[in-house]
Amino acid sequence: MAEIKSCNVLLKGPTTTPSKGDGLPNLESANVTMRRELDLFANVRPVKVPEKGIDWTFFRENTEGSYAVGSQGINVTDDLAVDFCIHTTGGCERIARAAFEFAKNNGKKRVSAVTKANIIKTTDGKFLDICKKVAEDYPDITLDSWYVDIMTANLINEDIRSSFEVFVLPNLYGDIITDEAAQIQGGVGTAGSSNLGKKYAMFEAIHGSAPRMVEEGIAEYANPSSILKAAEMMLRHIGFTDKANLLDAALTICADKEKKVVVTGNKDGATTKEFAAYVMETIEKM
Repeated sequence: MAEIKSCNVLLKGPTTTPSKGDGLPNLESANVTMRRELDLFANVRPVKVPEKGIDWTFFRENTEGSYAVGSQGINVTDDLAVDFCIHTTGGCERIARAAFEFAKNNGKKRVSAVTKANIIKTTDGKFLDICKKVAEDYPDITLDSWYVDIMTANLINEDIRSSFEVFVLPNLYGDIITDEAAQIQGGVGTAGSSNLGKKYAMFEAIHGSAPRMVEEGIAEYANPSSILKAAEMMLRHIGFTDKANLLDAALTICADKEKKVVVTGNKDGATTKEFAAYVMETIEKM
């Protein structure tokens, strides 16, 4: 952690968090730890599918919610287990404001808050109430509210999904919904993300470490597009816009247009190394 804190900008690869039943220690997620230690409160995940009219940006609260103390639940009895969901006024306010500021600065006119405030009235209700309060400072931007279950349906509803622009969500819902959105784009292997705070910024693939692929002996066939997209976002964040544009354009050509080298995630497709070489060759030709 001391070494990590010596840098303001980080590019992080996927890590594995032991699950219940793995026979491994009850370790907290390295991602959760870093987000909390570095106060990376905003997880920003863009998803674009131009041919379908999709241009979404998700602002997922990154340090609170159901993940804040996710490894510290209590087995009250053999029959009763309790976990915790934590929302603070400051935590909700800053993620809501980050979403509205992004909308204002990028010509967006709609922010959609996603909760389950009809059922989880205390924490989700607080999140939604604060989003509404922040929205008062942005009269040119419309805030609408959706429950997380119907939003999972909305993202695949071709009649309305292209009307969404910016989303703001608590931690758990943001994790789930953005994976669905990435799948619409082409899979979790295609999407990058940024984790932003006031001092630090960490960029990463949105997917995990693919233990299934490792167990099946096909790890070398994993799609590197997500971490490359994260690198593009990092380059843009630190001001290397021209290089970020090159990488973005190359990924579009390689993954969406030419498709001379195709990664499938199985042995019938290209390897990680082959696809990465294809991207680099494409950049060199530009």
